[in-house]
Amino acid sequence: MSTSFHLGLPFLEAAQAQKHVTVNEALRRLDALLYLSVAARDLAAPPEEPVEGARYIVGAEAEGAWAGHEGKIAALIDGAWVFFAPGAGWQAFDEATGAKLIHDGTGWSPAAGSGIAAASGAATALTLIEGEHELAEGATSDTVFVIPDRAIVLGVTGIVIEAITGAASWSLGVAADPARYGNGIGAMLDATVIGVSGTPVAYYGATPLRLTAAGGDFTGGRVRLAIHCLELTGPA
Repeated sequence: MSTSFHLGLPFLEAAQAQKHVTVNEALRRLDALLYLSVAARDLAAPPEEPVEGARYIVGAEAEGAWAGHEGKIAALIDGAWVFFAPGAGWQAFDEATGAKLIHDGTGWSPAAGSGIAAASGAATALTLIEGEHELAEGATSDTVFVIPDRAIVLGVTGIVIEAITGAASWSLGVAADPARYGNGIGAMLDATVIGVSGTPVAYYGATPLRLTAAGGDFTGGRVRLAIHCLELTGPA
């Protein structure tokens, strides 16, 4: 049976019997994907008691009923998991974090912020870069996601999503200034940091964030961090 190009909606065939089955299947897909809002985007396995109609973006190293569907949209329809492969430009709202997500054809990431642009192509964009970081053992731990080259950082915020062990507290910054965005930050679950740049700081090169332990070395833990910055594009 032929289907639509973008959403894979099934088409009715000429003189087809049981037409309502095909129509209802198309409506189910539209209902799952239109105004897409997901309950979470980092689960590796289905929740124990999912709600009918709930939608998730399958996390890394998926297992169980979600095995092999990393990055896809999982929707519980009529008690069974149905998976949808996203394409470039698909957008979703993450209910757990309040982030707007966009798919670039390879993976999901927080959508770029708003900004202004000229007809020549020159632009000033307000960008939010968010990522989760699992702390490596040791006195310091650098993030894989980075402050973009030539970005002007307004501040960095974060929350502890898995209690930090080994250290009594920690600092947040970069290698050149380990406490630029906060120090004495709590190691307990849900501890937060709102690190405002006293003066907007420009970075001339992609720069990871650095977490520095206090009162002992890191042995574990996980944080979610967000880089709030401006990015400039020159005219063409």
